Amino acid sequence: MTDRLETMSIFAQVVDAGSLTAGARALRMPIATVSRRVAELETSLGAELLLRSPRGLSLTDTGQTYLAACRRILEDVAEAERNASGEFKMPRGMLTMTAPVVFGRLHVLPTVTAFLRMFREVDIRLELTDRPVNLREEHLDLAVRIGPLPDSDLIARKVGEICRIVCASPAYLAERGTPETPHDLAQHDAITFQNLMSPQDWRFGAGREEIIVPVHSRLVVNTAEAAIDAAVRGLGVTRVLSYQAADAIKAGRLVPLLQGFEPEPWPVHLLYEPRAMVPQKLRAFLDYAVTRIADDLA
Repeated sequence: MTDRLETMSIFAQVVDAGSLTAGARALRMPIATVSRRVAELETSLGAELLLRSPRGLSLTDTGQTYLAACRRILEDVAEAERNASGEFKMPRGMLTMTAPVVFGRLHVLPTVTAFLRMFREVDIRLELTDRPVNLREEHLDLAVRIGPLPDSDLIARKVGEICRIVCASPAYLAERGTPETPHDLAQHDAITFQNLMSPQDWRFGAGREEIIVPVHSRLVVNTAEAAIDAAVRGLGVTRVLSYQAADAIKAGRLVPLLQGFEPEPWPVHLLYEPRAMVPQKLRAFLDYAVTRIADDLA
């Protein structure tokens, strides 16, 4: 078992280094030894893990799955040994996570910085992105997700809810009037955040009470910040998530509209993989972040 764990560690190091030569250098081992251990691993598994070419190494599909399992096993073993030896009195190590861009900047980043001040032995790599992220494929410990969750074996901790919100600048409303119902939007210029809805029609309500209204999108953008900035400049009416427009509404640069017609709020969850032993760094962050982010969204 010890030999297999060492081989797993060699395999992970080679992948991280990008080549057998660089991996051997990082491990301070002869390249012939590293190459032999990786080849023996593939033989024992009966599967090809790495594709070798003059440009370097790349993982096969099987290799990607096996690497993710290796990382989990190695971390679980390391943490079990630290706990058994009494070394692990404080959380430590690298914690990797992802969150949507604006939500991450407004709610996750302040939580992360406060957590890091409290837990000096933990480092965090935070990726802010609005693209879908697969925890296993990208070797992440934690993801912040907004909206209904698809069926999966991931563990979800709910931290709050957010809603969609229509808004426009006071100057635009003074010039064009204030829409009283979703159908009034047909008489207005729209700024559509395309990650959230269609540029052709916006949906309100839910179920049998759902209303689909056509809109004229004068501007279609792929970030909430751009939609909000254009609305602040008086171009038209936009629709974003409540936290994205919170600062502009609080400052009076935007006015919320049609709030009684919005569908049910979307949940916000922290997601992580089920494991026999959740790393203490992740447990500590979850315990700290759930309450803090929930208070921010309340």
